[in-house]
Amino acid sequence: MAGNEEVVDKKIRSTVSSCEAYFDKVQSRKNLPKSLQETLNSAFAGIPVSSFPQVPGGRVIEIPAETPVSEAVKILSDSKILSAPVINTDHETSLDWRDRYLGIIDYSSIILWVLESAELAAIALSATSATAAGVGAGAVGALGVAALGVTGPVAAAGLAAAAVGAAVAGGVVADRGVGKDAPTAADKLGKDFYQVILQEEPFKSTTVRTILKSFRWAPFLPVSTESSMLSVMLLLSKYRLRNVPVIKAGEPDIKNYITQSAVVQGLEGCKGRDWFDHISALPIADLGLPFMSPSEVVSIESEELILEAFKRMRDNNIGGLPVIEGPNKKIVGNISMRDIRYLLLQPELFSNFRQLTVKSLATKIATSGEEYGLAVPAITCRPDSTLGNVINSLASRSVHRVYVADGDENELYGVITLRDVISCFVSEPPNYFENCLGFSVKEMLNR
Repeated sequence: MAGNEEVVDKKIRSTVSSCEAYFDKVQSRKNLPKSLQETLNSAFAGIPVSSFPQVPGGRVIEIPAETPVSEAVKILSDSKILSAPVINTDHETSLDWRDRYLGIIDYSSIILWVLESAELAAIALSATSATAAGVGAGAVGALGVAALGVTGPVAAAGLAAAAVGAAVAGGVVADRGVGKDAPTAADKLGKDFYQVILQEEPFKSTTVRTILKSFRWAPFLPVSTESSMLSVMLLLSKYRLRNVPVIKAGEPDIKNYITQSAVVQGLEGCKGRDWFDHISALPIADLGLPFMSPSEVVSIESEELILEAFKRMRDNNIGGLPVIEGPNKKIVGNISMRDIRYLLLQPELFSNFRQLTVKSLATKIATSGEEYGLAVPAITCRPDSTLGNVINSLASRSVHRVYVADGDENELYGVITLRDVISCFVSEPPNYFENCLGFSVKEMLNR
């Protein structure tokens, strides 16, 4: 137990260090007068969270922890949202958010689990039915880890090898033949493969609770209705939260759900105010943007596999990648975690995910019509663009990142994210969270 606590503590220290390094870079490069930054902090500290616009419909969608994965996909899709808080069904009536909520589930968690579970199923399919049904959990688990280069998620998902083998041997293998290598077996499953993943055991019984344990990217940390927007903006920027739930003391339900996108759209609405007009008129270079050098931007070649794109996003804890071509890294598109819904909603695409290239998926999405929506192309700006132009692109197009393109060939120069934009407007006063919210960063990240 002590060893596990040491590992967790080390990970927390690493996360805190990364957040601090990022924010230090922002503060050293954005070059705003100290008096202006203090004025901004004071203004945001005076805006109560309760004044922030409510989510569409006025009700935050919540998903019980015991909800099957397939049902969670449907809830997110029908509600047109990418993430939702997860209720701990063991403490559903608790008024303490620490007991009532387990975290936040999103499409990225689901797709990563599905893809890794699919890999495990493919490995089981590569054996004879007798072997598949009887192989030990450790053996197949090890193969699954070796195939994907990851640790933990497959085992954590509760996909015991015996159960996988039994499901496979009970029908799919008999129909498709045995003794094939894993890739070939997976490739030829067609629509039945999709059925194995979400409609058959053990996949069908896997719950949101299980996935949440393996793929939680960020801590679940709400603020109270009495908190200020400065707290929310610091959590969304420095501490890299994608969304901040809002609660009211003594009441069980989440009152609001503030995302990075919503805050940037709120900033866009501040046009005409002196402070906003002053900052937004500055060229992005004057604010130190982009914060990452071209070599630091994680990208994907258009002919690489979509599976590699999702792995790269997972490994780097990011939600999207520029699609590039050629030695000069010409920007030709964008692939994001939003695009995973097309894989989950179209079995004919999912069944071929092992061969599906980034370009092929983008083309398929763009021609899918209204049923699935249209792919979002790469939104770009130039190195001499103003911050206001970037904010307008992010807010009006509802995207999470704008790529900075240079030269006549749209060469990848950098990326500006929602987080980066919010960071330009705030700085963290000394011991802010300990003094204002009563917790330390370490405690926050250990949730």
